[in-house]
Amino acid sequence: MNLPRLYAIVDVSCFALPLRTTAAIVDYARDLAAGGATLIQYRNKVGTTREMLDHTREIRRALGKNVIVIMNDRADVCIAAELQGVHVGREDLSPESARTLIGPGRILGVSTHNLEQLRQADAGPADYIAYGPVFATSSKRNPDPVVGLDGIRAARAATKKPLVAIGGITRANARSVIDAGADSVAVISDLLSSPAKVAEEFLRVLV
Repeated sequence: MNLPRLYAIVDVSCFALPLRTTAAIVDYARDLAAGGATLIQYRNKVGTTREMLDHTREIRRALGKNVIVIMNDRADVCIAAELQGVHVGREDLSPESARTLIGPGRILGVSTHNLEQLRQADAGPADYIAYGPVFATSSKRNPDPVVGLDGIRAARAATKKPLVAIGGITRANARSVIDAGADSVAVISDLLSSPAKVAEEFLRVLV
């Protein structure tokens, strides 16, 4: 698959509780799309299954077919909300189990944090592999060790699958990550302040 340069993540935990409404989440995803994001991952580590379904169904309805929506962790929600794919981490379903659930027609992404994990993912059914954290990140409570740009270069040499770099990526360092071999950069925090404007700025940097 051909990944877009910007892999935008809507992380529900970044929204304070009074603002954690379906309308707010959908508006944020809509703003990302207005800024040019064509692939968005929905990530929700704090909500109920019902909340996830409400959010993702409305995001799907609002964005139509022009934006790929990937569900983080939950293959069941991916299927129920008719999303285009699922992304699994090290503590989620195995890639093989996720592929069995979603079938061959949906996108499957896998998180990896060292070269051994990346090689395992490369041999499995993943369509793309995420690798990181590239830089220090605040989006996880107990992040894995930083891999740096040298880690991205090593990851690029170890797989021909599309490579998504994640962890601490901003407009200031995104170009260096692509130059090191990543096909795409996953971003959470740097998009929060003004999603449409910042998405546009990322895409200009990443051309």
